[in-house]
Amino acid sequence: MEISQSLLKELKALRREIHQYPELSGEEYETRDRLLNYIRPCEPDNIYMLGETGLAIGFNGAEDGPVIHFRAELDALPIDEVNDFSYVSRNPGVSHKCGHDGHMTIVAGLSRLFAENRPQKGRVILLFQPAEEDGRGAISVLNDSKFKKFEPDYVFALHNLPGFDMHDVVHKTGTFTAAAKSLIIKMRGKTSHAAEPEKGINPAYVISGILEKSKSITQTDPCEKDFCLITPVYMKLGERGAYGVSAGCGDLRLTLRSFSNDVMEELSGKLKQIIEEVSKEYNVETEIEETEKFTANVNSEEAVDIIKKAARHADLNTREISYPFKWGEDYGEFTNKYNGAMFGLGSGRNQPALHNPDFDFPDELIETGLKMFYGISKEVLK
Repeated sequence: MEISQSLLKELKALRREIHQYPELSGEEYETRDRLLNYIRPCEPDNIYMLGETGLAIGFNGAEDGPVIHFRAELDALPIDEVNDFSYVSRNPGVSHKCGHDGHMTIVAGLSRLFAENRPQKGRVILLFQPAEEDGRGAISVLNDSKFKKFEPDYVFALHNLPGFDMHDVVHKTGTFTAAAKSLIIKMRGKTSHAAEPEKGINPAYVISGILEKSKSITQTDPCEKDFCLITPVYMKLGERGAYGVSAGCGDLRLTLRSFSNDVMEELSGKLKQIIEEVSKEYNVETEIEETEKFTANVNSEEAVDIIKKAARHADLNTREISYPFKWGEDYGEFTNKYNGAMFGLGSGRNQPALHNPDFDFPDELIETGLKMFYGISKEVLK
Protein backbone atom coordinates (compact mmCIF):
# COMPACT_ATOMS: atom_id res chain seq x y z
CA MET A 1 0.00 0.00 0.00
CA GLU A 2 1.27 3.47 -0.85
CA ILE A 3 1.24 5.92 2.02
CA SER A 4 0.87 9.59 1.14
CA GLN A 5 3.63 12.05 1.91
CA SER A 6 1.09 14.34 3.55
CA LEU A 7 0.17 11.61 6.05
CA LEU A 8 3.82 10.84 6.75
CA LYS A 9 4.51 14.54 7.34
CA GLU A 10 1.54 14.69 9.71
CA LEU A 11 2.72 11.62 11.61
CA LYS A 12 6.26 12.93 11.87
CA ALA A 13 4.88 16.06 13.54
CA LEU A 14 2.76 13.90 15.88
CA ARG A 15 5.75 11.77 16.87
CA ARG A 16 7.82 14.83 17.69
CA GLU A 17 4.99 16.37 19.67
CA ILE A 18 4.63 13.17 21.72
CA HIS A 19 8.40 13.13 22.22
CA GLN A 20 8.30 16.57 23.86
CA TYR A 21 5.79 15.51 26.52
CA PRO A 22 6.87 12.09 27.85
CA GLU A 23 5.21 10.50 30.87
CA LEU A 24 6.35 7.72 33.17
CA SER A 25 4.66 4.33 33.60
CA GLY A 26 1.15 4.68 34.96
CA GLU A 27 1.10 8.46 34.45
CA GLU A 28 0.34 8.56 30.70
CA TYR A 29 -2.91 10.56 30.91
CA GLU A 30 -1.84 13.42 28.62
CA THR A 31 -0.21 11.03 26.17
CA ARG A 32 -3.42 8.99 25.94
CA ASP A 33 -5.53 12.13 25.48
CA ARG A 34 -3.17 13.47 22.81
CA LEU A 35 -3.58 10.25 20.83
CA LEU A 36 -7.34 10.23 21.32
CA ASN A 37 -7.61 13.79 20.01
CA TYR A 38 -5.66 12.73 16.92
CA ILE A 39 -7.78 9.61 16.30
CA ARG A 40 -11.31 10.91 17.00
CA PRO A 41 -11.70 12.60 13.57
CA CYS A 42 -11.24 9.15 12.00
CA GLU A 43 -14.62 8.20 13.50
CA PRO A 44 -13.66 4.78 14.90
CA ASP A 45 -16.48 2.38 15.75
CA ASN A 46 -15.36 1.90 19.34
CA ILE A 47 -13.31 3.79 21.93
CA TYR A 48 -12.41 2.07 25.19
CA MET A 49 -10.52 3.53 28.16
CA LEU A 50 -8.85 0.71 30.04
CA GLY A 51 -6.00 -0.22 32.35
CA GLU A 52 -6.16 3.19 34.12
CA THR A 53 -4.30 5.11 31.39
CA GLY A 54 -4.72 2.77 28.41
CA LEU A 55 -6.76 3.20 25.26
CA ALA A 56 -8.25 0.86 22.65
CA ILE A 57 -9.70 1.96 19.31
CA GLY A 58 -11.89 -0.34 17.18
CA PHE A 59 -12.57 -0.40 13.43
CA ASN A 60 -15.19 -2.97 12.45
CA GLY A 61 -15.61 -4.77 9.13
CA ALA A 62 -18.96 -5.27 7.43
CA GLU A 63 -18.68 -9.05 7.85
CA ASP A 64 -17.75 -11.28 10.77
CA GLY A 65 -14.12 -12.34 10.93
CA PRO A 66 -11.05 -12.48 13.14
CA VAL A 67 -10.25 -9.80 15.69
CA ILE A 68 -6.69 -8.53 15.36
CA HIS A 69 -4.80 -6.31 17.80
CA PHE A 70 -1.89 -3.97 17.10
CA ARG A 71 -0.23 -2.76 20.30
CA ALA A 72 1.90 0.26 21.12
CA GLU A 73 3.37 1.34 24.46
CA LEU A 74 2.59 4.73 26.03
CA ASP A 75 5.27 5.17 28.68
CA ALA A 76 8.67 6.88 28.71
CA LEU A 77 11.73 6.39 30.93
CA PRO A 78 13.22 8.28 33.92
CA ILE A 79 16.23 9.39 31.85
CA ASP A 80 17.54 12.93 31.24
CA GLU A 81 17.70 13.59 27.50
CA VAL A 82 21.01 14.94 26.18
CA ASN A 83 19.84 15.69 22.62
CA ASP A 84 19.60 19.31 21.51
CA PHE A 85 17.10 19.13 18.63
CA SER A 86 14.02 21.36 18.53
CA TYR A 87 11.60 18.74 19.92
CA VAL A 88 13.67 17.73 22.98
CA SER A 89 11.74 16.55 26.07
CA ARG A 90 10.15 19.36 28.05
CA ASN A 91 9.68 17.17 31.13
CA PRO A 92 12.97 17.18 33.11
CA GLY A 93 14.27 13.73 33.94
CA VAL A 94 11.80 11.96 31.63
CA SER A 95 12.27 11.05 27.96
CA HIS A 96 11.32 8.58 25.23
CA LYS A 97 14.52 6.55 25.09
CA CYS A 98 12.97 3.27 23.99
CA GLY A 99 11.11 4.55 20.93
CA HIS A 100 7.60 4.23 22.32
CA ASP A 101 6.83 7.63 20.81
CA GLY A 102 7.50 6.10 17.39
CA HIS A 103 5.60 2.89 18.12
CA MET A 104 2.44 4.74 19.18
CA THR A 105 2.72 7.09 16.19
CA ILE A 106 2.70 4.08 13.86
CA VAL A 107 -0.38 2.59 15.52
CA ALA A 108 -2.10 5.98 15.58
CA GLY A 109 -1.34 6.30 11.85
CA LEU A 110 -3.25 3.09 11.23
CA SER A 111 -6.41 4.95 12.28
CA ARG A 112 -6.05 7.14 9.16
CA LEU A 113 -5.57 4.10 6.93
CA PHE A 114 -8.55 2.19 8.36
CA ALA A 115 -10.75 5.30 8.28
CA GLU A 116 -10.16 5.47 4.52
CA ASN A 117 -10.18 1.69 3.96
CA ARG A 118 -12.39 0.00 6.52
CA PRO A 119 -11.75 -3.72 6.97
CA GLN A 120 -14.07 -5.75 4.76
CA LYS A 121 -14.52 -8.28 7.52
CA GLY A 122 -13.38 -8.90 11.07
CA ARG A 123 -12.25 -6.23 13.46
CA VAL A 124 -9.06 -4.21 13.97
CA ILE A 125 -8.16 -2.96 17.45
CA LEU A 126 -5.49 -0.31 17.98
CA LEU A 127 -4.27 -0.90 21.53
CA PHE A 128 -2.28 1.76 23.39
CA GLN A 129 -0.92 0.06 26.48
CA PRO A 130 0.45 1.86 29.55
CA ALA A 131 3.32 0.90 31.85
CA GLU A 132 5.33 -1.48 29.68
CA GLU A 133 8.65 -0.46 31.22
CA ASP A 134 7.82 -1.71 34.72
CA GLY A 135 5.89 -4.80 33.60
CA ARG A 136 2.50 -3.71 35.02
CA GLY A 137 0.75 -2.48 31.89
CA ALA A 138 -0.13 -5.61 29.93
CA ILE A 139 -1.62 -7.28 32.99
CA SER A 140 -3.66 -4.18 33.83
CA VAL A 141 -5.14 -4.22 30.33
CA LEU A 142 -5.87 -7.95 30.31
CA ASN A 143 -7.50 -7.75 33.75
CA ASP A 144 -9.77 -4.87 32.76
CA SER A 145 -13.36 -6.14 32.37
CA LYS A 146 -13.74 -4.10 29.17
CA PHE A 147 -11.03 -6.18 27.49
CA LYS A 148 -13.54 -8.99 26.94
CA LYS A 149 -15.43 -6.72 24.53
CA PHE A 150 -12.57 -6.90 22.03
CA GLU A 151 -10.72 -10.09 22.95
CA PRO A 152 -8.40 -10.96 20.04
CA ASP A 153 -7.82 -13.88 17.75
CA TYR A 154 -4.43 -12.46 16.72
CA VAL A 155 -2.05 -10.04 18.45
CA PHE A 156 0.95 -8.21 16.95
CA ALA A 157 3.48 -5.67 18.17
CA LEU A 158 6.78 -4.27 16.94
CA HIS A 159 9.90 -2.78 18.48
CA ASN A 160 12.58 -0.68 16.86
CA LEU A 161 16.04 -2.27 17.07
CA PRO A 162 19.24 -0.21 17.02
CA GLY A 163 22.20 -2.18 15.69
CA PHE A 164 20.23 -3.70 12.80
CA ASP A 165 20.08 -2.37 9.24
CA MET A 166 17.42 0.31 8.79
CA HIS A 167 14.00 -1.12 7.83
CA ASP A 168 15.01 -4.79 8.21
CA VAL A 169 12.18 -6.89 9.64
CA VAL A 170 13.67 -8.97 12.46
CA HIS A 171 11.80 -12.11 13.47
CA LYS A 172 12.04 -15.40 15.36
CA THR A 173 9.62 -18.24 16.01
CA GLY A 174 9.39 -19.17 19.69
CA THR A 175 10.86 -16.95 22.36
CA PHE A 176 11.57 -13.45 21.04
CA THR A 177 12.32 -11.60 24.29
CA ALA A 178 13.39 -13.02 27.63
CA ALA A 179 11.56 -13.67 30.85
CA ALA A 180 12.85 -11.26 33.48
CA LYS A 181 12.21 -10.31 37.07
CA SER A 182 13.94 -8.43 39.87
CA LEU A 183 14.45 -9.57 43.46
CA ILE A 184 14.72 -7.14 46.37
CA ILE A 185 16.48 -8.81 49.32
CA LYS A 186 16.31 -6.88 52.59
CA MET A 187 18.55 -8.06 55.43
CA ARG A 188 18.40 -7.35 59.15
CA GLY A 189 21.29 -8.24 61.41
CA LYS A 190 22.62 -6.35 64.42
CA THR A 191 24.88 -3.31 64.59
CA SER A 192 27.92 -3.21 66.79
CA HIS A 193 31.14 -1.25 67.21
CA ALA A 194 33.43 -1.76 64.23
CA ALA A 195 36.17 -2.70 66.70
CA GLU A 196 33.93 -5.49 68.06
CA PRO A 197 32.12 -6.98 65.05
CA GLU A 198 31.72 -10.28 66.92
CA LYS A 199 29.09 -8.58 69.12
CA GLY A 200 26.90 -7.85 66.10
CA ILE A 201 25.54 -9.58 63.01
CA ASN A 202 26.84 -8.04 59.76
CA PRO A 203 24.85 -8.81 56.57
CA ALA A 204 27.93 -8.16 54.42
CA TYR A 205 28.78 -11.84 54.49
CA VAL A 206 25.27 -12.78 53.37
CA ILE A 207 25.56 -10.40 50.42
CA SER A 208 28.97 -11.83 49.55
CA GLY A 209 27.71 -15.42 49.82
CA ILE A 210 24.66 -14.78 47.64
CA LEU A 211 26.71 -13.11 44.93
CA GLU A 212 29.35 -15.83 44.93
CA LYS A 213 26.97 -18.81 44.97
CA SER A 214 24.59 -17.32 42.40
CA LYS A 215 27.31 -17.72 39.77
CA SER A 216 27.04 -21.50 40.06
CA ILE A 217 23.40 -21.60 38.92
CA THR A 218 23.71 -19.41 35.82
CA GLN A 219 24.24 -20.33 32.16
CA THR A 220 25.39 -17.15 30.44
CA ASP A 221 25.70 -18.48 26.88
CA PRO A 222 22.64 -17.11 25.01
CA CYS A 223 22.96 -19.87 22.41
CA GLU A 224 22.01 -22.47 25.05
CA LYS A 225 18.35 -23.25 25.74
CA ASP A 226 18.93 -23.16 29.50
CA PHE A 227 20.41 -19.63 29.33
CA CYS A 228 19.87 -17.81 32.61
CA LEU A 229 21.49 -14.73 34.04
CA ILE A 230 21.65 -13.13 37.48
CA THR A 231 22.84 -9.51 37.50
CA PRO A 232 23.46 -7.42 40.64
CA VAL A 233 21.89 -4.01 40.04
CA TYR A 234 21.99 -2.35 43.48
CA MET A 235 23.33 -2.92 46.98
CA LYS A 236 23.50 -0.99 50.23
CA LEU A 237 25.22 -1.89 53.49
CA GLY A 238 24.99 0.05 56.74
CA GLU A 239 25.12 3.84 56.78
CA ARG A 240 27.42 5.99 54.66
CA GLY A 241 30.38 7.39 56.63
CA ALA A 242 29.66 5.38 59.77
CA TYR A 243 33.23 4.04 59.92
CA GLY A 244 32.99 3.08 63.58
CA VAL A 245 29.92 0.91 63.10
CA SER A 246 29.73 -2.69 61.90
CA ALA A 247 26.67 -2.69 59.66
CA GLY A 248 23.44 -4.23 60.89
CA CYS A 249 21.28 -3.90 57.78
CA GLY A 250 21.68 -4.51 54.07
CA ASP A 251 19.78 -4.33 50.80
CA LEU A 252 20.67 -6.35 47.69
CA ARG A 253 18.79 -6.20 44.38
CA LEU A 254 19.25 -8.67 41.56
CA THR A 255 17.75 -9.02 38.09
CA LEU A 256 17.09 -12.51 36.69
CA ARG A 257 16.72 -13.40 33.00
CA SER A 258 16.03 -16.57 31.02
CA PHE A 259 14.59 -17.58 27.66
CA SER A 260 11.72 -19.65 29.06
CA ASN A 261 9.24 -19.26 31.88
CA ASP A 262 10.07 -22.76 33.14
CA VAL A 263 13.79 -21.96 33.39
CA MET A 264 12.91 -18.72 35.17
CA GLU A 265 10.85 -20.59 37.74
CA GLU A 266 13.69 -23.05 38.32
CA LEU A 267 16.27 -20.26 38.58
CA SER A 268 14.12 -18.33 41.07
CA GLY A 269 13.70 -21.41 43.23
CA LYS A 270 17.42 -22.15 43.32
CA LEU A 271 18.33 -18.55 44.12
CA LYS A 272 15.79 -18.32 46.94
CA GLN A 273 17.22 -21.53 48.39
CA ILE A 274 20.73 -20.01 48.29
CA ILE A 275 19.44 -16.86 50.02
CA GLU A 276 17.76 -18.95 52.73
CA GLU A 277 20.84 -21.11 53.33
CA VAL A 278 23.35 -18.24 53.49
CA SER A 279 21.06 -16.15 55.69
CA LYS A 280 20.66 -19.05 58.10
CA GLU A 281 24.43 -19.62 58.18
CA TYR A 282 25.05 -16.04 59.34
CA ASN A 283 21.86 -15.68 61.44
CA VAL A 284 20.55 -12.78 59.37
CA GLU A 285 16.81 -12.20 58.85
CA THR A 286 15.88 -11.70 55.19
CA GLU A 287 12.79 -10.60 53.29
CA ILE A 288 12.45 -11.23 49.54
CA GLU A 289 10.21 -9.19 47.26
CA GLU A 290 9.73 -9.80 43.52
CA THR A 291 9.14 -6.84 41.22
CA GLU A 292 9.12 -5.84 37.52
CA LYS A 293 8.20 -9.33 36.33
CA PHE A 294 8.11 -10.08 32.60
CA THR A 295 7.11 -13.43 31.12
CA ALA A 296 8.95 -14.70 28.05
CA ASN A 297 7.45 -13.30 24.84
CA VAL A 298 6.78 -16.38 22.69
CA ASN A 299 5.92 -15.96 18.99
CA SER A 300 3.69 -18.50 17.26
CA GLU A 301 4.84 -20.07 13.99
CA GLU A 302 1.66 -18.96 12.20
CA ALA A 303 2.05 -15.33 13.32
CA VAL A 304 5.71 -15.23 12.23
CA ASP A 305 4.72 -16.61 8.80
CA ILE A 306 2.17 -13.78 8.51
CA ILE A 307 4.88 -11.24 9.40
CA LYS A 308 7.23 -12.62 6.75
CA LYS A 309 4.50 -12.51 4.09
CA ALA A 310 3.69 -8.89 4.94
CA ALA A 311 7.38 -8.01 4.71
CA ARG A 312 7.70 -9.65 1.29
CA HIS A 313 4.68 -7.78 -0.03
CA ALA A 314 6.20 -4.52 1.24
CA ASP A 315 9.57 -5.37 -0.40
CA LEU A 316 11.35 -5.34 2.96
CA ASN A 317 14.34 -7.45 3.93
CA THR A 318 13.78 -10.02 6.67
CA ARG A 319 16.30 -11.29 9.16
CA GLU A 320 15.86 -14.25 11.49
CA ILE A 321 17.79 -14.02 14.77
CA SER A 322 19.40 -17.16 16.18
CA TYR A 323 18.55 -16.56 19.82
CA PRO A 324 16.13 -14.27 21.71
CA PHE A 325 16.79 -10.76 22.94
CA LYS A 326 17.84 -10.69 26.59
CA TRP A 327 15.65 -7.74 27.55
CA GLY A 328 12.18 -8.15 29.02
CA GLU A 329 8.93 -7.06 27.32
CA ASP A 330 5.53 -7.41 28.93
CA TYR A 331 3.96 -8.29 25.56
CA GLY A 332 4.62 -11.87 26.65
CA GLU A 333 1.40 -11.58 28.66
CA PHE A 334 -0.43 -11.33 25.32
CA THR A 335 1.50 -13.90 23.28
CA ASN A 336 1.18 -16.46 26.09
CA LYS A 337 -2.63 -16.18 25.79
CA TYR A 338 -3.26 -15.42 22.13
CA ASN A 339 -1.94 -16.35 18.72
CA GLY A 340 0.55 -13.64 17.83
CA ALA A 341 4.07 -12.29 17.69
CA MET A 342 6.36 -9.35 18.22
CA PHE A 343 8.86 -8.46 15.51
CA GLY A 344 11.62 -5.90 15.21
CA LEU A 345 12.34 -3.08 12.80
CA GLY A 346 16.01 -2.29 12.31
CA SER A 347 16.62 1.35 13.23
CA GLY A 348 20.19 1.67 12.02
CA ARG A 349 23.60 0.13 12.63
CA ASN A 350 25.00 3.28 14.21
CA GLN A 351 21.89 4.29 16.15
CA PRO A 352 22.41 4.84 19.91
CA ALA A 353 21.23 1.88 21.93
CA LEU A 354 17.80 1.66 23.57
CA HIS A 355 17.64 3.48 26.93
CA ASN A 356 20.69 5.61 26.05
CA PRO A 357 20.21 9.34 26.86
CA ASP A 358 20.92 10.32 23.22
CA PHE A 359 18.56 7.79 21.60
CA ASP A 360 15.85 9.10 19.25
CA PHE A 361 13.37 7.09 17.19
CA PRO A 362 14.08 7.46 13.45
CA ASP A 363 11.13 9.11 11.71
CA GLU A 364 11.73 7.11 8.53
CA LEU A 365 10.58 3.96 10.36
CA ILE A 366 7.02 5.32 10.63
CA GLU A 367 6.26 4.40 7.02
CA THR A 368 7.87 0.97 7.43
CA GLY A 369 5.82 0.22 10.52
CA LEU A 370 2.60 1.33 8.83
CA LYS A 371 3.24 -0.90 5.83
CA MET A 372 3.99 -3.88 8.07
CA PHE A 373 0.96 -3.55 10.33
CA TYR A 374 -1.42 -2.78 7.46
CA GLY A 375 0.00 -5.70 5.47
CA ILE A 376 -0.43 -8.01 8.47
CA SER A 377 -4.08 -6.95 8.74
CA LYS A 378 -4.60 -7.83 5.07
CA GLU A 379 -3.05 -11.26 5.58
CA VAL A 380 -5.19 -12.03 8.64
CA LEU A 381 -8.48 -10.58 7.40
CA LYS A 382 -8.37 -11.58 3.73
